Amino acid sequence: MVTQLQSPDKSNIIYPDDNGEPMSDNTEQFRLIVWIKENSELLFASDPNVFVAGDLLWYPVEGNNKLCQAPDVMVVFGRPKGYRGSYQQWNEDNIPPQVVFEIWSPGNRPAPMIQKFKFYERYGVEEYYLYDPQTLELTGWQRVEEELEAIEQIDGWISPRLGVRFGLSETGLEMFGPSGEPFVSFVELAQLRQQAEARAQEAEERATEAQTLLEQERSRSQALELRLREMGIDPNQL
Repeated sequence: MVTQLQSPDKSNIIYPDDNGEPMSDNTEQFRLIVWIKENSELLFASDPNVFVAGDLLWYPVEGNNKLCQAPDVMVVFGRPKGYRGSYQQWNEDNIPPQVVFEIWSPGNRPAPMIQKFKFYERYGVEEYYLYDPQTLELTGWQRVEEELEAIEQIDGWISPRLGVRFGLSETGLEMFGPSGEPFVSFVELAQLRQQAEARAQEAEERATEAQTLLEQERSRSQALELRLREMGIDPNQL
């Protein structure tokens, strides 16, 4: 007698939203994650089909809730914005994240990072960027057929997917949008907005002042014309 084993119903499998690992180990790692995630989101704010997430679990294979990774930042082209508890690829037209970022922290170990690299390579990531804020080193890989190959010159590299240019300076990682605008922090963005509002307010005040002076001059001219007419003088004949 042969007993046929029944495979578990995939619809009953739970895919946890949390893997129990912290998002970051320190303030600098957290700052960089937020910086890259928020600026990437801002870059594609007008495109409803670019999904950007930070520290979101990605499950590439239906039925396997043990197989997952949570990139520090991931960008997915071809998927709508919106809430996800996790990124379950089979529910996303089977589109994997095309671009992922990882920020190295003191808590990282080589073996798990190698596993992450193999995971990203196997499951379709097109561009993978790893930055170490302690050594100020950025490493990037780009998909060539079935493998992720190292980008030889990363300083000045332009991401094919994002259109973002990477730079390295004495102070660390720099990133620039397609129009050359630098990635900024939320505080810097707020300051830029305040400066723009202040300039607009100043321009409006100057315009109002000029309009007031024009009206005063017009009133004086009308008063002079009226006075001349009272004296029997036609201003048009002067």
